[in-house]
Amino acid sequence: MRKEVEELLKMGPPPSSEEVIRLKLVSLVEKYEKLLAAIEEPVTDEEANVLVGLYGCDDFFGMNWILLHLIETAPNWLVMEALKDTGNEWIARLKDRAERWQAAGYPARSFYKEAGLPDPRQNQDSIGVGGSKSG
Repeated sequence: MRKEVEELLKMGPPPSSEEVIRLKLVSLVEKYEKLLAAIEEPVTDEEANVLVGLYGCDDFFGMNWILLHLIETAPNWLVMEALKDTGNEWIARLKDRAERWQAAGYPARSFYKEAGLPDPRQNQDSIGVGGSKSG
């Protein structure tokens, strides 16, 4: 597991955005942001499971979208055990997105890689979290 993911695991889920503002925890937000930006896609299945555990109670200044997109890059993503906390809106969102892909008949990302095919879930022109081109 990458050191950035291990560090995020140690930090755990972030506080609410309201708490960050009230307690002036700007440096904490910057640390989460720096660590997330340093993670190159794709993440491993193990890292995806760790990242799912980082969802807090709100969108944490938009960073939960970064988490979602990182998690979805795992080669065999959809680990239902990681999606048990459906009381969390972000985990429920991940579960819903994964179930819709499965219902549409799309296999895991590893299928496309092993077959040498482009992954239809990836926009070939998009820029990844770490600033690198996806694809």
